[in-house]
Amino acid sequence: MSFPLFQRPGTVVFLDDDSDYLEMLALVLPRHWHVKLFLRPAECINYLQQEPPFWEADAWNQQQLIEQWREGKRLIPQILEYWSKYTERYALTRVCVVDYSMPGMDGLQALGELVDWPGSRVLLTGQADEQVAVRAFNRGLIDQFIAKQAPDISRRLIEAVEHLLATPNARHAQIWRATIGPEHNALLRIPSVAHDLAAFAARRWVEHVVIGDPFGVLGVDAAGRVGWLQLETREGLAAMAELAEIEGVPPSSLALIRQGAKLADLELRQGLGRTGPAELAAAFPVGGAEGPVLGALFDIDSPLCPDAGNSYSSWLARQRKRHVQD
Repeated sequence: MSFPLFQRPGTVVFLDDDSDYLEMLALVLPRHWHVKLFLRPAECINYLQQEPPFWEADAWNQQQLIEQWREGKRLIPQILEYWSKYTERYALTRVCVVDYSMPGMDGLQALGELVDWPGSRVLLTGQADEQVAVRAFNRGLIDQFIAKQAPDISRRLIEAVEHLLATPNARHAQIWRATIGPEHNALLRIPSVAHDLAAFAARRWVEHVVIGDPFGVLGVDAAGRVGWLQLETREGLAAMAELAEIEGVPPSSLALIRQGAKLADLELRQGLGRTGPAELAAAFPVGGAEGPVLGALFDIDSPLCPDAGNSYSSWLARQRKRHVQD
């Protein structure tokens, strides 16, 4: 297990020839999901086949942030500007759920038409189709399959989709891995650290990115509020206290840093190009009480942060009400 370097919401698409079933899904699926419901395979396939160029454009935008960072431009302000500007990133479909048994074209045939679409695929099956689904899963044609006749189908479906939404896109992970060093990557792969970071991010944010310079997690919630989770190893506390002393932090606060009770925002200030006195925030262990990492949360108030109109909640509210596309 490793904590995802990049995470954000996305659209979830459902294809089923049963309009009543789709109407039921429209009612029971979590309201914070952006959902598209299709009754006909052709319309669903056409919709998803339009997306790959937009996926490519979004990946290029992210790659440009990294390239400019390598050339010396501060990374955090670039990410904040990207979040504020490119709100249609939320429209990209992350997961497609398809019923196997449909007239004219079965679910696997429909998914087979999505050659360049990079999202995750879920197949809904009947009892007679289970072996077909197993073979498709083993061949890597689908990411999960769920028996449609299961009594707890809604719960299982929601759990499966949530798991896939939490699974990072491989292309995005590769892009952002360039910002972290081997020592950071090793820390994020410690199961207890990854678990605690995932739980923290899920409670607070809808979107996040991990960077290595400074080392931490930049996250934004559904309302557009941005936070910075600074991460520091216990071995690095002495060096942080030394830098804080140079910045004029009083001795009593320096002692709290050395003890691991508080962290200072020294690298965050540098990453934002800020001046002024350092701020301290309460530190907490990440990866267990005696874990190797400490974290501290700092709020970010910057003109580059997304405003309320560019938040995920505002974007979702502007989308068309859930309905079956016929």
